[in-house]
Amino acid sequence: MNISHIEHIGIAVKNIEEAIPFYEQVLGLKCYAVEEVKDQKVKTAFFMVGQTKIELLESTDPEGPIGKFIANRGEGVHHMAFAVKDHESCLKEAEEKGIRLIDQQPRKGAEGLHIAFLHPKSTMGVLTEFCENKNL
Repeated sequence: MNISHIEHIGIAVKNIEEAIPFYEQVLGLKCYAVEEVKDQKVKTAFFMVGQTKIELLESTDPEGPIGKFIANRGEGVHHMAFAVKDHESCLKEAEEKGIRLIDQQPRKGAEGLHIAFLHPKSTMGVLTEFCENKNL
């Protein structure tokens, strides 16, 4: 695997506008971007903490993945994302090692990144995401 760092930690929230003040006013972080990813039925907000981002995720559809997650588990940590340089080889290597893939091929995510997920049943209960910035 060619993992360089933790790209972000995804946190599911019911309402981004209500969650942002905690990160800004209590933790002293600055929200630098809010974006809707329509095909994933999610609205995102990002904060930097050193080299790592915090991504808040609000569902735009109760039937979307974040809506279902919150309905089943409530708000909280949703996934851990790792920055990778070659999605295809990382996905192939994970699958060869017996890891169940959610995404067979990368897809477009927030901030223009290409993303792919590993199934939490194969990763000790942690939804794991690979993120690749094709512009680097």
